[in-house]
Amino acid sequence: MWKQFMGKLSWKSLKSGGGAGGGEGSPRAKSHPMSPRENGALAKPPSSPTSPSGVAGGEGKSREDAFIQKVKICCTVYDFADRGKDSPEKERKRQVLMSLVDCIGAAEEPLTEAMMSACVRMVGVNLFRVFPPKVRSGTAGTSETEEDEPFFDPSWYHLQVVYELLLRFVTSPFVDPKVARKYVDSSFISKLLDLFDSDDPRERDCLKTVLHRIYGKFMGNRPFIRKAVSNIFYRFVSEADHHNGVAELLEVFGSVISGFAKPLKEEHKLFLWKALIPLHKPKTVGVYLPQLTYCITQFIEKEPKLAGTVIRGLLKYWPVTNSQKEMMFLGELEEVLELIDMAEFQKCMVPLFRRIAKCLNSSHFQVAERALFLWNNEHLFDMISQNRQVIVPLVYPALERTARLHWNQSVLNVTMNVRKMFFDMDERLLLACQSNFQVEEEKRAATEERRRLIWEQLERNADATFQPANASFPATPSSAHPVVPTVT
Repeated sequence: MWKQFMGKLSWKSLKSGGGAGGGEGSPRAKSHPMSPRENGALAKPPSSPTSPSGVAGGEGKSREDAFIQKVKICCTVYDFADRGKDSPEKERKRQVLMSLVDCIGAAEEPLTEAMMSACVRMVGVNLFRVFPPKVRSGTAGTSETEEDEPFFDPSWYHLQVVYELLLRFVTSPFVDPKVARKYVDSSFISKLLDLFDSDDPRERDCLKTVLHRIYGKFMGNRPFIRKAVSNIFYRFVSEADHHNGVAELLEVFGSVISGFAKPLKEEHKLFLWKALIPLHKPKTVGVYLPQLTYCITQFIEKEPKLAGTVIRGLLKYWPVTNSQKEMMFLGELEEVLELIDMAEFQKCMVPLFRRIAKCLNSSHFQVAERALFLWNNEHLFDMISQNRQVIVPLVYPALERTARLHWNQSVLNVTMNVRKMFFDMDERLLLACQSNFQVEEEKRAATEERRRLIWEQLERNADATFQPANASFPATPSSAHPVVPTVT
């Protein structure tokens, strides 16, 4: 408060002394030693009339004209592949960009519509671009859980400042969203979402923050953003099978979903069923599975009835030949089962535990072990105990086969522990299941024996039919000279 008061007094005294023309008596704004102002971004060199700093310090120009003139200077796009080319101009542009960032951050008056239009246009000129094909081709092969080697854009030195400018613009209280929405429109947002496929992780991280701020400030654009992101997911699952920014988009929507009002709208439920659950299908699901799981659990916390829908979706896309992906599905399944209520659990428990029984018989020891660890979950074990008459007969045969045939000692030990838990839960039920299993095994063995005898009989019949004992074959004619075919 005292600094502001003393500053006003010094300004009045200097102004009354006739030093208002910008000479030696004009006041100098205090700034950080490393700020752009000290580097010449806002200084007024007399020898450069086209300098952006000179434009800012011109007496006869309004604030709006000075701002727009500096923005026009930043609309020039340079080639950053060649580091030595146009180096002074690149640095000059960066200094102007930094001064614009400071200008918007320190604004004390609302930005005019012309300033908003120029600023949004300049951001689009610098950011919206087509990614190089040679960079895109290197990202074709991807494993289930590992990301590609990160690519660092050589132009990030400038792009970072442009993103900072866009973030300051979106978050500024002096930017009227009703006016700015004319320029931050559907076309602008669509091009911004296309940038999420950038190979540079730094750019995707900035985009994530900017998109979240746009979603929060421009409420009229929220339905379009949700629809556009859904379309990105649709193309990724059905056509492209590769997209760099799925994890970042899911991270943004994790916070968006947490803000949905209860009860959920039908539109939001469709987003879960048609956009989020199919994301389990691609082979690269491990790259973004934590963010996807968080979004799905947010839906279930909002409306617990959706747990059954999620489990049915997981069973629909359950991997059959990919053990690593199967373990990830088991981990997500446990998180969903933590939130499910009894009514929804009873609706899906039969197909669910049939799938878990198949996992118990997996020859991959980590899959079998991860499925057995589900019984360590207290909430799940409590629901199993209440529905043991249905669940135990489904999984006991798989437990018994695992105990007899599995090769891994750790799996055998956990299997015996689960059997003991069933025995302590309901001894009579376990003995009945054991008796039924013995009967089924005897039937299966008898069927196998009958099948073996039938095949042996068929083989004997085939030998007797096609290989007679006194088979005679005509002798081949012997000749000293080979027979030459006659050509007619």
